Amino acid sequence: MVHFVGAGSGAPDLITVRGKHLIGEADVIIYAGSLVNPELLDDRRPGVPVYNSAVMTLEETVAVMREAEQQGKTTVRLHTGDPCIYGAIREQMDALDALDIDYDVTPGVSSFLAAAAALRMEYTLPGISQSVVVTRMEGRTPVPKRESIQAFAAHHASMAIFLSVGRITELEERLIEGGYAVDTPAAVAYKVSWPGERTFVCTVGTLAQTVQKHHITKTALILVGDAIAHRAYERSKLYDPGFTTEYRKESGEDEKNNRGGYRAGGV
Repeated sequence: MVHFVGAGSGAPDLITVRGKHLIGEADVIIYAGSLVNPELLDDRRPGVPVYNSAVMTLEETVAVMREAEQQGKTTVRLHTGDPCIYGAIREQMDALDALDIDYDVTPGVSSFLAAAAALRMEYTLPGISQSVVVTRMEGRTPVPKRESIQAFAAHHASMAIFLSVGRITELEERLIEGGYAVDTPAAVAYKVSWPGERTFVCTVGTLAQTVQKHHITKTALILVGDAIAHRAYERSKLYDPGFTTEYRKESGEDEKNNRGGYRAGGV
């Protein structure tokens, strides 16, 4: 059995309870050594072999899994953040399918979620944005033309841009070309949830300046959108006193029945 496990954004206590348990039960661990916090490996049993996938090919990684399976062992494949985002897990799962090796996936806390937490922001503010675009600029891995930065920028949604800080000047230009005003709020989130975490709020027009000023060259996420400034948003209907839900009546009716107080629901 192979368990794909999301390691979370970096802090060892941000892995899921299930993920931590699986590491503790694993017979073999393969982890993304260039990105996953090695402290997570402290939960493994003594003597469990650890392979660093940063120096391995897909074929080498699958060979380790196949050998473990032949010996009746359990493998944990530890990916950064959540494995479904830029984790290259589909090709691994296809290879395991071909070998008739069973596997499952344990989700993790992605860095775009940890970045929002560090900035104390909400991506989906009513009246501002109800969508989050998770994307990247093309590099050695191409990006479909329909998913260009300019194409997504035209929607003015909240954006979380991975793997692009090394081309920050071009990214800034593309965001403006796509339709974001230069004064649109933006942020740079560096190594979120790690001990060296740093966040910088700026604007689209000062993204390159901010990154260069703080000498950030990698391991950073770029956030863009008016939600970062959390200004002029509409109140959520979910907790609006005049909004009826399955569990709550309008406040006027509650006041008659409950004399203005609230009624705690049982579990």
